[in-house]
Amino acid sequence: MLVYLAALETEAERDRFQALYERYRGLMFHRAMLLLRNESDAEDAVHQAFLAILEHFEKISSIDCPKTRAYVVIIAESKAVDQLRARKRLASEAELEALPGPEIPLPGGSDLARAMAALPARYRQALLLRFQMGYTTRELAGLFGMTEASAGKLLWRAKQALKGKLEEVSADGT
Repeated sequence: MLVYLAALETEAERDRFQALYERYRGLMFHRAMLLLRNESDAEDAVHQAFLAILEHFEKISSIDCPKTRAYVVIIAESKAVDQLRARKRLASEAELEALPGPEIPLPGGSDLARAMAALPARYRQALLLRFQMGYTTRELAGLFGMTEASAGKLLWRAKQALKGKLEEVSADGT
């Protein structure tokens, strides 16, 4: 914990980060364990996630909100996936997309909410980080551990998949 707090400049930032850490560390560890199935690796993923969160800590406006919860879960899962990649356990993009995503309550029963819920977790994560939370493609690349070009391609594929899901949902609803 001291490593994280030392990176922050003001006492208020330290207090906010400590509250975030205490509130979400267990959840982040649980999500990493679901993917890694190894306590030590899950701890490493959570540590890497907190380091990534520190880089963009100013974007977190409220500690106890669904948006922050979704954000920390996405980052923890992303870091766990990075570890899986490093172990060469993931053979294809299809396996990566099949990994469980965070349970994010999407507002309302709109076609958009249903289409987003039907997307693969990786696509949903990328779209939420980019368009709901305001991260740039460069920032997404850093969070997902990929090149900026790969992050751009991921966003493009996610938007195409969302468009297809919206067409399916709209066709089912009429």
